[in-house]
Amino acid sequence: MRFEPISRDRLADVLAARLEDLTPAEDATRTRVAVDGADAADPGRLAAEVAERLRARGRPVLTVPTHGFLRPASLRYEYGHRDPDSYRDGWFDEGALWREVFGPLETGGSGTVLPDLWDPVTDRATRSARRALPPGGVLLLSGPMLLGRWFPFDLTVHLHLTPAALRRRTPEDEQWTLPALARYAAEAEPTAADVVVRLDDPERPAWTG
Repeated sequence: MRFEPISRDRLADVLAARLEDLTPAEDATRTRVAVDGADAADPGRLAAEVAERLRARGRPVLTVPTHGFLRPASLRYEYGHRDPDSYRDGWFDEGALWREVFGPLETGGSGTVLPDLWDPVTDRATRSARRALPPGGVLLLSGPMLLGRWFPFDLTVHLHLTPAALRRRTPEDEQWTLPALARYAAEAEPTAADVVVRLDDPERPAWTG
C-alpha cells in the first residue's frame, strides 16, 4: 500500500469535498461515514476536523463517538477488566447503534439521532436529547473497530498505525487492548477501507488518496 504525505488541514479539506460530491446538498438521503481507528489514533479528532469544514460549507453534520455507546460495566467486565476478547466483541452496543443512529437515518426514517447512550464514568444512561440531521446531512461516526460489522456506511476512513506506533502511543494501562486490535486488523481487514490514513505521527499524516 502506497501512502502520500498530506497535511492535516489538507486531509480534512479533501475528505469534506469528497463527501460533498458523494451526496449533493439537495439530495434527500444522508451520508454515513466511518472514521475508524484505535483510540491511540484519535479518530474523533479527524471527525471533528472534517465536520468543521462541512459546516463551513453549510452542510448539516453530526459527529457521534462510539464511546458514547459502551455497554454497562457489568457486561464489559463480565470476564475481567482486561479481557481482549471482551473488548473486541462485547464492549460496544451494536444494537443501540443500529437502533438509535443508523435506523433513524434510513430512507423514511425520522432523521433524529441519539448522540450517546451510556456514560462509562457514571455507568448510567446519559439521557441526552436527540439531534436532528436533515436530508443531505452527514453523519461522522468515530471510534475503534467499526468495520466488518455490517454498518451501512457510504464512506469508510481507517486511521492506520503500524504495530510499533500503536504500542508506543497506547497508554500503559490500555496495552491489554492490543491483542484485540490485532485480531480486528486480521478479521476485518480495515486497510481495505475507502480511504486509509497512516498516522504514526499524528501531525504528519499520509494517505492512500
